[in-house]
Amino acid sequence: MAKPNYSFQKRQRELAKKKKKDEKTQRKLAKSPAPDAATIDLSPDASDPIDADISTANT
Repeated sequence: MAKPNYSFQKRQRELAKKKKKDEKTQRKLAKSPAPDAATIDLSPDASDPIDADISTANT
């Protein structure tokens, strides 16, 4: 009788864990863009004066 290939089984478990983790990460990212989009919209307005200061300091 053939011996079981434990390294293959271990690799399959690791791949399954990685796939599950990636799917969970994708679900989290799918939920979070709506709040992040609101903060991104506010960020450029706040950063404009900083960009203006940097551009005048370099000249």
